[in-house]
Amino acid sequence: MQFEVSRLRRAIMPLSLVCVTLLSACGGSDDDDDEAVTPTPPVVTEPTPVDPKPVETGAWTAGDLHVHTYQSDDAQVSLESALDQAFDRYKLDWAAISNHLRLSGRDHTGTALAGGPVPFSTGMAQYEVPFIKTAQAAGRYAGKIIFSSFEWDMPTHDHVNIGIGVNDPMSAKSLQAVAEFEYLFTNRDPALFDPLLVSRLAGQTRAFTTHADSLAALKWLRDKHPDSYMLLNHPSRYAGKYTVAQLREMNDLAPDVFFAIEGMVGNQMEPDRGGYATAYTNAFLPNRTYGGVDYLVAHLGGTWDALLGEGRRIWTVADSDFHFRTASGLYSSGYAPGEYAKTHVWKDGKDMASVVAGLKSGRVFGVFGDLIDALDFQAKGAGGAVHMGGELKAAKGERVEVTIRFRSPDSNNYEYPIESGNPTYVKPTVNHVDLIVGEVGARAAAGTPGYDADTNPTTRVLARFTRADWTVDAQGYNVIKTTVTADKSQYLRLRGTNLGVDVAGETAAGEPLPDAKVDLADNVARFNAVNARNYNDLWFYSNPVFVTVAQ
Repeated sequence: MQFEVSRLRRAIMPLSLVCVTLLSACGGSDDDDDEAVTPTPPVVTEPTPVDPKPVETGAWTAGDLHVHTYQSDDAQVSLESALDQAFDRYKLDWAAISNHLRLSGRDHTGTALAGGPVPFSTGMAQYEVPFIKTAQAAGRYAGKIIFSSFEWDMPTHDHVNIGIGVNDPMSAKSLQAVAEFEYLFTNRDPALFDPLLVSRLAGQTRAFTTHADSLAALKWLRDKHPDSYMLLNHPSRYAGKYTVAQLREMNDLAPDVFFAIEGMVGNQMEPDRGGYATAYTNAFLPNRTYGGVDYLVAHLGGTWDALLGEGRRIWTVADSDFHFRTASGLYSSGYAPGEYAKTHVWKDGKDMASVVAGLKSGRVFGVFGDLIDALDFQAKGAGGAVHMGGELKAAKGERVEVTIRFRSPDSNNYEYPIESGNPTYVKPTVNHVDLIVGEVGARAAAGTPGYDADTNPTTRVLARFTRADWTVDAQGYNVIKTTVTADKSQYLRLRGTNLGVDVAGETAAGEPLPDAKVDLADNVARFNAVNARNYNDLWFYSNPVFVTVAQ
């Protein structure tokens, strides 16, 4: 405003001087000796430029990191069918094919290989990748991101998904790296590989037996292919496969490679949810799923919370582990990519590298049955605002505003009967959302008792919100606002469900109960019962926001 007033004054001033002169000449003053005084020009103050608010780029996308096809010996679906379902039917934005890193006796169509089984890296190079490239070059799956990864039988442990070459996907260099990994870290017969590759790697130790060999493979990825990732699949499916100390060890060794856990596991169409079929006894409760979620993540104050309580950036995701829905009228396995489980990632870019960057950032949430299809979770203080995966620096005692915005779609993909293609158009509805808090302390050192600690006793449900606690904004989002006091360093995370807090066989005091086996003799009846079980028990899990208080 001062700028505008100054301009007006400058415009008026010459006219005033003219009027003074005219009045003097016409007898307007009797004091002929007075000299005209020229006023001091006003100081013109230009406005201070205001830096424009940074424009956030990127968008939410949905995808799946764990999809099998015929090239896995236990799968019953073609590559084309898997991609059609992922992108055309269930509208995913990206997907990673992750066939087993084993011998493969079929091509991507299910046709038996005339020369007998080959290392999967060979099948990836000869069948999987050429099909993807040809299809996309012809305009199929336009705008979609397809990545070729693999599932490795980690020595002494269980399965991990490995993606190599995300910055240069499906290139000859990346495919060569997959072949090198398979040669070095499996017990495949050298005669099955390119003699030039065997000769080039002759001086390197092959490692495929011990936990130390697992670490050697992780170190190889870190050093040779730092743009790779290693995802821990269905971690608690079998008893004794991992200790929390081993998880810390792997994260310490390669934090930019080992940064994610498949907490919301796939194979949800199995009678034992996720294929978690260990004996149903109290001793094996940690080897159950809870609302379809691995115990490692589902257990409040458990292993995941213990890792987060050290400030570790280890995130949870949701995958399909798709092999087939039903087969031979006898078996059921899992849902198609995007049908039931989704990982939502904030992505800034149009390639797989941007997907992985989004995953590493932690701005990620997982969901079953499209309970929600959008989530904005942030903490705001004097130091600014941060999203999932971010860290807010706060003064001790500072009030931090927490905003939760979520939305549910008009319907999900529940169909009856299963495989009928008849949607029921059921609208998923969130019953409540839990805001969970846990304290963050120093990282435990290897060899100390803390390195073996698999609980975080400070973790608790800070607040439980129901429909009475949220409003609906103009965009149709349910909005919750609350405040927390930054009295100590802590993390905040969310989980939500369609269930009430005390539902027989499902929840107790808001906590998920272990999933029971669906054991019906009639196969079709069992398929439909499993499907109904899954869609009646829906959850979402966010990744955390960290609030760090200076000591």
